[in-house]
Amino acid sequence: QVQLVESGGGVVQAGGSLRLSCSVSGIIFGVKTMGWYRQAPGKQRELVADITDGDSTNYADSVKGRFTISRDKHKNTVYLQMNSLKPEDTAVYSCNFLRSDGENYWGKGTLVAVSS
Repeated sequence: QVQLVESGGGVVQAGGSLRLSCSVSGIIFGVKTMGWYRQAPGKQRELVADITDGDSTNYADSVKGRFTISRDKHKNTVYLQMNSLKPEDTAVYSCNFLRSDGENYWGKGTLVAVSS
C-alpha cells in the first residue's frame, strides 16, 4: 500500500511564502511523476506542478516564477516552495504520485489560505 502525507499548509499574508512537503511510503518501485494539485472552493482541481523521475518539471501558468517543485529521491519526498503568494492561491493542496505501472495515489490534502 502506498501512503502520501502532506504537511506545511497554513495561513499566510499575501506576498508571503510557504513550503509544502509530501512524504511517500509503501511500495514505490517506479515513479512516473510526483506532483501537487489544488482545489479552491467551487472550482475544479487543477495541476499546480509536477516532476518526473528524470527531474523534468511542469508548472501551471498561474504559478510560474513563484512556485518551485523539487524532490528528494532518498527520502521519497516532494516539496513545493511557494513564494509571492496571492489570495487566489488559496486552496486545498494535494500531493499526487503516479507510479510507473499506472497506479495513481493521492494524499488527503493540506489547506493553504492567503489573506489580502
